[in-house]
Amino acid sequence: MGYWKDLPASADHLRLFNPAKGWVEFADQVDGDGKTTSFGANRDIDLALSIAMNASNLMVLTGAGASFCARNTAQNALTAPGMGDLWDAVKTAATDDTFQEVIKLIPKAKDIGKNIEKLLTQCKIYVELFDNAQSAKITNFIGTAEKAISKRVSFVNKDTDLKAHGTIIRKIARRGVRKPRAKFFTTNYDLCFEYAARTQRFSIIDGFSHSMPQIYDRGHFSHDIVRRENAKEGPDYIENVFHLYKLHGSIDWKRSGADIVRTEGSETPLLIFPRDSKYQEAFEPPYLDMMGAFQSSLREPDTALIVSGFGFNDDHLSKPVMAALEANMSLKLIVCDVAFLRDDVLEKGDHTIAGESAVREHISDYFERFKHLARIGDQRITLLSGRFEDLALAIPDLVAQTERERHLDRMQAARGFGDGVQS
Repeated sequence: MGYWKDLPASADHLRLFNPAKGWVEFADQVDGDGKTTSFGANRDIDLALSIAMNASNLMVLTGAGASFCARNTAQNALTAPGMGDLWDAVKTAATDDTFQEVIKLIPKAKDIGKNIEKLLTQCKIYVELFDNAQSAKITNFIGTAEKAISKRVSFVNKDTDLKAHGTIIRKIARRGVRKPRAKFFTTNYDLCFEYAARTQRFSIIDGFSHSMPQIYDRGHFSHDIVRRENAKEGPDYIENVFHLYKLHGSIDWKRSGADIVRTEGSETPLLIFPRDSKYQEAFEPPYLDMMGAFQSSLREPDTALIVSGFGFNDDHLSKPVMAALEANMSLKLIVCDVAFLRDDVLEKGDHTIAGESAVREHISDYFERFKHLARIGDQRITLLSGRFEDLALAIPDLVAQTERERHLDRMQAARGFGDGVQS
């Protein structure tokens, strides 16, 4: 990501795909006198996002790309890993000799680059096909790899900069209480949304109980949080609550007997590890509950789905989106990703880039499918070139801050002053 590397987050980095013009820059183009010579896409982007925000049912889908903006400033601190980082982590944990031995045993392993998903997929196939001393070595390697991946994706802590996640949560989850709660779906194992919600003082409904230890039960997704006051007869639904569905598991999930409990620091978290079998694993409990919620939500009337940082490489998620586009005429889809345009094209700095410009290499063909649908007139689809953090700044803030929120902000700002106690 040469073009995007170290580029500060800004809505100005977004580009809108206009079938008639191409990829139009967010800001207006002005001359030396400050006169507008060409209108940007900011108005159309704001309109599309506003319509999505006002939908009866609002969904957000994120993948690994959404975590890259999470920052740890401490020296040698971990950052959100890509496939290459996971490859390196596994290689280090397994030792170089063992790693090279595994590579020699797996056919075509030298041709997959640093794609840990393909390597683990082929390792799993090898174990299923052969029952010998070599397969035992591969089995041990898989166990080592899974532990290394679990450790590497655990990079979020209380000091992690999660501004983009906090902004997204604040703007999207602060919906009118008369509407269904916003639903966040993510394939990420990390705790970006959880920590950002805690900082923002938002409440999460994620299928876990509020007792200790927290135990997962699908029935908890039908629960809600209300405020009861003596002066009121009925319950008052509180603001700032959203649903969170971890489609591939979470580093703080652990199986304990027949239960799934939340506990940080587990060496064996409940995850769907990167390999082709994740399609089958996604339809086993508890992931089946998450997938069921995802598919049923897509078919609800007046639904908007905002996708960012998700590469559409998981067919068990990509295919339901395409099926919903076909079956649900009221579905609105907004896809924001850096995959739409190559770095060398963006570096030219043109206000409008030709719509036929090539997408990045080695990406899912779903991006071209979405472009084709938009090009032939499907106005339900809005395509944006940009990052998760750029999108967060572009989303309109439709709901004003409540007096209760302002009070909490004031109290939080006041902590640590006067009594010498730091919260």
